[in-house]
Amino acid sequence: MTLLFAGQAGADEAVADVADGATVLIGGFGMAGMPVDLVDALIRQGATDLTVVSNNAGNGDTGLAALLARGRVRKVVCSFPRQHDSWVFDGLYRSGRIELELVPQGNLAERLRAAGAGIGAFFCPTGAGTPLAEGKETREIGGRTHVLEYPIKGDVALVGAHRADRAGNLVYRKTARNFGPVMATAATTVVAQVSGVVPTGALDPESVVTPGIYVDRVVVR
Repeated sequence: MTLLFAGQAGADEAVADVADGATVLIGGFGMAGMPVDLVDALIRQGATDLTVVSNNAGNGDTGLAALLARGRVRKVVCSFPRQHDSWVFDGLYRSGRIELELVPQGNLAERLRAAGAGIGAFFCPTGAGTPLAEGKETREIGGRTHVLEYPIKGDVALVGAHRADRAGNLVYRKTARNFGPVMATAATTVVAQVSGVVPTGALDPESVVTPGIYVDRVVVR
């Protein structure tokens, strides 16, 4: 059953049970598809000692960067921790106040997908022979060295979609789709931020990317 919420109060209610120490998957490629309203609600909620899994490590002073700035994140798992406006994460990392697990972007997506698909682990050639493979099991497959990678599971996923229906089925808009679909399969509780909700059956079934079976809560901006 998908629960529907609206506005700031609804966003606050939708993330109220995020626990200290939780692993939180946050969709977005930079700010494209970033569920900023849900991240802001998580800031107000107060959970701390979080592990955040996202493509980036925050932009500017808003969204994920604002969560980092408040010292609420213990570890970031991401592909792209540094860009011109990632000064919050950069300062925290250089001063030893946050941990980083760097994951190649394709591996990040596949590790999330593996969690949703129930795959225990997989071998991938990406990262072989680099510091990213240190301490990991390797195997020669087809004449190439492959590295064993494990799924990334979340306690909570916060994703941004374009629209939902009342059953929780989601459609995305252009590049805002990015990590949302795989994250929605990889977490125990999934909260989606959308711009609007339509009646069940109003969405073209061929356009639905995330089936409502994966979505627990929908927040309308």
